[in-house]
Amino acid sequence: MTDDDSQEEGNYDQIKCVVVGDGAVGKTCLLLSYSNNEFPDEYIPTICDNYSSNVEYKGHTVSLALWDTAGQEEYDQLRPLSYPDTNVFLVCFSVVNPSSLENVKSKWVPELKQSCPDTPIVLVGSKIDLRNDPEQKRKLQQKASQPLTEKEGEQMKVEIGANFYRECSAKTMEGLADVFECVIEAHYQHLLSKKDTESSNNQNSKSGKKGGKDKKKKDCLIM
Repeated sequence: MTDDDSQEEGNYDQIKCVVVGDGAVGKTCLLLSYSNNEFPDEYIPTICDNYSSNVEYKGHTVSLALWDTAGQEEYDQLRPLSYPDTNVFLVCFSVVNPSSLENVKSKWVPELKQSCPDTPIVLVGSKIDLRNDPEQKRKLQQKASQPLTEKEGEQMKVEIGANFYRECSAKTMEGLADVFECVIEAHYQHLLSKKDTESSNNQNSKSGKKGGKDKKKKDCLIM
């Protein structure tokens, strides 16, 4: 998928999507494979990088601004600076790294909720091409572990209250397009939910319920 430079600014919806997760779970590969249709040959740790892609969705063009972030602990203070104005978060883990799924619940979601309590989340299980790889299985067996199942990902989705759970491989591109369709769908679901809430609040106000000035809840807070 590539940018359409001929399309004028403002003629399409823009969605900011920030990708988080442990280091080396495949965040950068996921974004490169999706936006450039190519899989990188080597692992390059990311501090912060941006990609973009224009996507046709239900008859209109959506511009995805994709923000890659560093998962390493030394960037814990820098990373949240990319969170304001985020429309959707992609929270990634590797299906051949069980600790990366544990960290979704213990680290990543709490970090996001602190800054952006109401922003939608799409949970992504990456590297599914390695789930049945003999070498990966052998390494995990040495640690008395095994590859994560789709059911375990679905359970985590429920536990953290994510909008969707999807699995993909950046290398084979299996499931990749579906991941970003879910990003777009989560964004529009959130907009509709906010609209319904505002409409309900207006109805309550008209019915004579007492209250002070309306305070709109922000999706992201700058800490």
